[in-house]
Amino acid sequence: MAEHESAAPPRGAVPAATVHLALGGNLGDRAANLAEAIRRLAAEVTVEAQSAVYETAPMYVTDQPAFLNMAVRGTTRLAPRDLLRFVKDIESALGREFGGLRFGPRPIDIDILLYADRVIADPDLEIPHPRMAERAFVLCPLADIAAEIVHPVLKQPIAALTGAAPGRDTVMRLRDRL
Repeated sequence: MAEHESAAPPRGAVPAATVHLALGGNLGDRAANLAEAIRRLAAEVTVEAQSAVYETAPMYVTDQPAFLNMAVRGTTRLAPRDLLRFVKDIESALGREFGGLRFGPRPIDIDILLYADRVIADPDLEIPHPRMAERAFVLCPLADIAAEIVHPVLKQPIAALTGAAPGRDTVMRLRDRL
């Protein structure tokens, strides 16, 4: 290949996009599961920032252990659906079983909160995450790394959404770093 030619990008590759992901889990060694998920994310996401780690009471299904939650910001060349497949593969590799109780216990959960300023509303993928504005356990960590980012649908900064989020009293900052 001549020096001025470039190789074709890998299948599913797009120009680098900034993504914000939420990570959480409440089974097994919760902190180790978060750390391993971040390590595995590095294969396709250049992690640029991590929030503090928060412990939160379960929501929706309350008869289960408390969660550890955090958020990361990074860049990826994966298209949104490829990124979704990639994070689902990580969840599966770390022991998450799909098809069980929705909102039930799990060793790891990785949600795509924001993908650049894109809005996607498909049955299998919604970006921005459709329930993030009602989840203090998502917004508090996200505000650590993206307080000024404006939600592309609600048109409010993450900091404002965090201040109005229900359940803020159930979110406890545990440590500044994983």
